[in-house]
Amino acid sequence: MIATLKHKGKNLKIDFSKPIDIAIPMTGNETNINAWYVDSPKIEPHREGDFVGSVAQGASTNFNDINFNPHAHVTHTECVGHITKKVHSVNQVFDCYFFIAELITVAPEKKEKDFVISQQQLAYALGQKRPQAVVIRTLPNTNSKMQRQYSNTNPPYLLEAAASWLSTIEVEHLLVDLPSVDREKDEGALLSHKAFWHSHGKVRSKATITEFIFVPNEVRDGTYLLNLQLAPFENDASPSRPVLYKLIK
Repeated sequence: MIATLKHKGKNLKIDFSKPIDIAIPMTGNETNINAWYVDSPKIEPHREGDFVGSVAQGASTNFNDINFNPHAHVTHTECVGHITKKVHSVNQVFDCYFFIAELITVAPEKKEKDFVISQQQLAYALGQKRPQAVVIRTLPNTNSKMQRQYSNTNPPYLLEAAASWLSTIEVEHLLVDLPSVDREKDEGALLSHKAFWHSHGKVRSKATITEFIFVPNEVRDGTYLLNLQLAPFENDASPSRPVLYKLIK
């Protein structure tokens, strides 16, 4: 299905028949993506007395319990409530779920013992574009990201200046294929989270960060329509399903 969207005075054509799902699904076993030193998620039949919620085990329906942490086990979208004393729910952030997004590919730079994404890299990749959302794919980009165990591996992250710059150019939604925009072990500083949400000034309460995405290599850098779908959890973060749609020239 081809549709036309008017954005900043321009008519954009979108092909809705070819969605590009960039979420990592939750499998509920040891191959599931994982971070932050927690056990694997579990998806298993509910048990109560003699009842086992599995058709294969004699029940009339499959009736599973799911135990997981959105920050550790699945593609998720988080709001400023992730770092504030005041309760903010990501379920209350969105008035719209479609955004113009720019997909960029970045090779994190070596800085001492870390690999980081700098403001200069982001500025070069975006040029003069000022999208509502930025989707960052990091190199190397292999399918192993779908099952990686990130705890105690010091993954790449954004420098504070990079996150601050994205805030300055009014990027509303930041999506990364990393477990966090901050260093794994930073003694709770969370510099990039705080800079992106401007938590020490006028808080950007409508801005979000989505982590644990995966963008296949065949998807080219460029401008897309992003549909950012969330499960309706009243929580600082929720499992999410970001979907990209190509713009037709």
